[in-house]
Amino acid sequence: MNELSVTLLLETRTVGVRDVACDGACRHRSPSECAAATHLVFPYRGAYVRHVGRQDVVAEANQVVFFNRDQDYAISHPIGGGDACLSVSIDDALLTELSPAEQLEDGGLAVFRRPARGLAPAAQALAARLRHGLTRGAFEPLQAETLTLALVGAALGERTARTRAASHGRRKLADRAKLVLASDPARRWTLAQIAGDVGVSPVYLTQVFAQTEGMPLYRYQLRLRLARALDLLASSDDLTTLALDLGFSSHSHFTAAFRQLHGHAPADFRRSVRPPRLCA
Repeated sequence: MNELSVTLLLETRTVGVRDVACDGACRHRSPSECAAATHLVFPYRGAYVRHVGRQDVVAEANQVVFFNRDQDYAISHPIGGGDACLSVSIDDALLTELSPAEQLEDGGLAVFRRPARGLAPAAQALAARLRHGLTRGAFEPLQAETLTLALVGAALGERTARTRAASHGRRKLADRAKLVLASDPARRWTLAQIAGDVGVSPVYLTQVFAQTEGMPLYRYQLRLRLARALDLLASSDDLTTLALDLGFSSHSHFTAAFRQLHGHAPADFRRSVRPPRLCA
């Protein structure tokens, strides 16, 4: 059985935020579970697969995953290492107000049509800031609630990746490639290695993945590496070592990629999520 650790970071009448970590010890499909309330789940470390009926979705740091109220689901961990996620619950009326109508099932309830949605870099960074800040008690309740609502809005709004039509087979192929990348984001994968693990030709893989995800494989892997950086920067003192551990060729390569995606340097983000140092 998987061991689950849940840390409550925020609980008000409006929102709830939890840090959820799973050791991923059981790689097979778990027994069926049911969510008591709708949650938006932001994976930030590792990966898993969520099964809803015949529909599967790979949950990793480039996605927000929707756990709908009263919806049965199961979890599997086809790759090792476990996972960690920021789980956000929100008052149903507010969630309905924040959600574009086309994303919700008919009936007036906050039930999402799709199991997951691509995250923009700004939403990834906001989720990391919220988690780091709540963990160290840096936010007053009003600020924490405001940031949480902003995160939900960023995840659901126009800045998220657009919905892309794809056949079931192509989606499954892209998901298999995601799991390969998520198994070791820092690895210097070759296209042939990924295609070999997935079981298709490199040409077909590149075409299907780009059509399904709206970006090439190499950029998707870069986003996974930089999402991992958002998780680790608060506790990293040596940015060069962190850069190399994440698979970047140098500190400058890491800094340039981070700045291009998030608009500022890794050191700036680290300062923003660390507690201020007290003067002696």
